[in-house]
Amino acid sequence: MHDLGQTRSSNRRDHLLLTPDTFVRTSMPGIERGVAIVHVSPAVGAGFTEYTAELESGGFMKPASTQRFVFLLSGSVVVETSGSHALEPGAYAYLPAGLDCKIAARKESRLVVIEKPYEPLAGVDAPGVLIGYEPNVPSTPLMGDEDLHVRSLLPDQATFDFAVNTMSYQPGAALGQVEVHVMEHGLLMLEGGGIYRLGDCWYPVAAGDFVWMAPYCPQWFGALGKRAAKYLIYKDWNRHPLG
Repeated sequence: MHDLGQTRSSNRRDHLLLTPDTFVRTSMPGIERGVAIVHVSPAVGAGFTEYTAELESGGFMKPASTQRFVFLLSGSVVVETSGSHALEPGAYAYLPAGLDCKIAARKESRLVVIEKPYEPLAGVDAPGVLIGYEPNVPSTPLMGDEDLHVRSLLPDQATFDFAVNTMSYQPGAALGQVEVHVMEHGLLMLEGGGIYRLGDCWYPVAAGDFVWMAPYCPQWFGALGKRAAKYLIYKDWNRHPLG
């Protein structure tokens, strides 16, 4: 039965909340035997594209012209470059622009995909392939708060022009301030839920929701419920605002 047009999804000038009930699956060039849920793109003013790729067993993603970050949510895939790298849930890969690389599903799989044109920096080499596993990345408390931990999935090095982190909140934990800054975010809720302040709006959010925050969008999150909350978050990074 239809919910009479009701949804938690919202599209505002400086932020976007997309909930699974409003996801639309579509074919996309470069994806064979699979579909994409495009969460955010330059069509709303973002400087990057983020989507969930859903691949059938035997489905695959062709090489991209831009740099690409993938995080496996479920299933099993192989990243085929000069060698083969098997990814299980929680594993991720950074793939440089123009790399001859195929991502093939060994069974039905779901991946978060972030794509962004690379911004070179004078005197700094572009990054190479990086394969990682999120649980193995050291976890550090944010601003000394032991109830709020961050894992940085990409090295904090000038060669990278964006960052991808996971942030985990114990029930009742919250950001220590309302943040307002030049960086934009793409955020996928992985576990739990809570309340997100975006601009002048307050939203309940839960696992599966996607949030985009434009530069200078006021933002704050607090975890609610009896289980920890966790999200995967992108931000542009390490480059001067004037380019």
